[in-house]
Amino acid sequence: MDDVLEDLFAVIEDRKETLPEDSYTASLFTHEKGENAVLEKLGEETTELVLAAKDDDGEEIAHESADIVYHLLVLLSLKDVELAELEAELEARR
Repeated sequence: MDDVLEDLFAVIEDRKETLPEDSYTASLFTHEKGENAVLEKLGEETTELVLAAKDDDGEEIAHESADIVYHLLVLLSLKDVELAELEAELEARR
């Protein structure tokens, strides 16, 4: 899983720098709401995950969990927090 997260985070960081016009990720960095756009998406996806879990919908749980991880990585990038910092924190909690 580390490679998947590292690869995804690298893409997010690239979109942050290059801001391609057709990129959803880039649009989160340039949104008129600023960081609130990412925070709102995290809240929305969290609610959707809770509802999927309540319905015992395994496929939807996986889908919404991926949305949360993606938007969390965007938030980390937005706040200039390195993926290694998240990994170190998780490692410390083992």
